[in-house]
Amino acid sequence: MNEMPHQQEDGPRVSNQAGLHMGVAMRGKMYALGGNHARALQYYRIAIRISVEAKDPELFFRHYLDCVMESLELTGALDDVLAYCDRAIALYAEKPPPNVLARMDLASIHQRKGVVLMKKKENKAARAELKAALDEARKANKPMPLAANVMRWLDSGFAVDIPRLVAEQKRTGYFNVRRENVDPGHAIELSDADLMAVARL
Repeated sequence: MNEMPHQQEDGPRVSNQAGLHMGVAMRGKMYALGGNHARALQYYRIAIRISVEAKDPELFFRHYLDCVMESLELTGALDDVLAYCDRAIALYAEKPPPNVLARMDLASIHQRKGVVLMKKKENKAARAELKAALDEARKANKPMPLAANVMRWLDSGFAVDIPRLVAEQKRTGYFNVRRENVDPGHAIELSDADLMAVARL
């Protein structure tokens, strides 16, 4: 999972639009934490558009896309999340991850797909995705506690209902959008007119 990028002195440079799309995304996170995921999705998609048009580093795009996937998952749009995961996995099959960061991105996508499949009660398929997530994380020499814990539950024959799964997601830091990661002071509110104008572009 991708945390909000930060500008590093020796890292890739960002455009003068970075503060704008980061602020818009921050407001989206506030809406998500308040349960208004429809509004959050509007803000995330605008942040994605601004960051792409500004040609800012791909880390921003990936982070905002993770936020979109979280809101879709939390609102039960599971088929949309699965479709995204399938496309992303197919892209990595064509172009394997070149570094640890990309490998952990692929691992997180397999993990997300596995979790969503469990929520759809497709445990056999979920197990295969969680195993793939753990395999990729192992190659990167990184932990993946949620996938590891859920695999242990499945191996032990435990019944895993959605509330228990969501509680474990929260406990292991699966969700990027958390109150401790949100700074309202940097959030940018958009008017309804602005939202409608962007939607028409």
